Amino acid sequence: MIDFPKTGVGIGLRRALMKPLQEREVKPVDFLEVAPENWMQLGGRLGQQFSWFSDHYPIFCHGLSLSIGSTDKLDTGFVLELKKFFARHHVVHYSEHLSFCGGDGGHLYDLMPMPFTEDAVRHVAARVRQVQDILEQKISLENISYYANLKTDEGEAFLSEAEFVKAVLEEADCYLLLDVNNIYVNSINHRYNCHDFLYSMPAERVSYIHVAGHYDEAEDLKIDTHGSAVKDPVWALLDAAYQYVGVVPTLLERDFNIPPLDEVLAEVGRIRAIQGNIVQQTQRQSTGRKTA
Repeated sequence: MIDFPKTGVGIGLRRALMKPLQEREVKPVDFLEVAPENWMQLGGRLGQQFSWFSDHYPIFCHGLSLSIGSTDKLDTGFVLELKKFFARHHVVHYSEHLSFCGGDGGHLYDLMPMPFTEDAVRHVAARVRQVQDILEQKISLENISYYANLKTDEGEAFLSEAEFVKAVLEEADCYLLLDVNNIYVNSINHRYNCHDFLYSMPAERVSYIHVAGHYDEAEDLKIDTHGSAVKDPVWALLDAAYQYVGVVPTLLERDFNIPPLDEVLAEVGRIRAIQGNIVQQTQRQSTGRKTA
């Protein structure tokens, strides 16, 4: 099995990028991320192409349909299929969204926020533990972008978003996929300080980071699209995240309006430069402590 990358930069494997990536003599990224739902049942030419990538790159899987927060019974058959897929392609890590995307047997085809309550913490954490028991490995949950708060009983106490995320991670004993673009988008849409949220997250649980572009609908409304270049405030927040949690594997998300590979790799290079600056700062600080 390929070892879990401790640092480095990855991109999402999209069909438009497959041929350009295969044509490179030197691997331009350190790992690839896929939604397993998009590849599990594929055979033929595309299945063979995917096998080539899983033979040559560490593969991270970022799920879309587990619906970990749903009140429906957990689809254990789907989790078992995931486990087979992970073994077949040497998948090094699996993450999902801290959300739900279905109920009453139906699928919403969107990631919906959960109510930030203690009951919801216990509910989703129990489901995460069940998934981890089946997979025989810890998973990561991603802090999602959302546009409305779900309220239940008016008399029920609600946690903040940060309190909810931390409580789920602790109760489930799982990792955090830290999405810095989602932090920034939510901070604008829900009127909080993005750095305060970042620094409240448990640094020791961060497995890797997502960074992406978003759409400026208005000054006070940002839409998480993954369809454009990363914006300056998110680059700054990524730098702050490295300062806080250290340099960890980082995934550049680009799901729509996918540009030529060289344009994608220019942003990959910017991530590498930020990571390199942090490493140099850490080395200088370490040297300074030794000579003091």
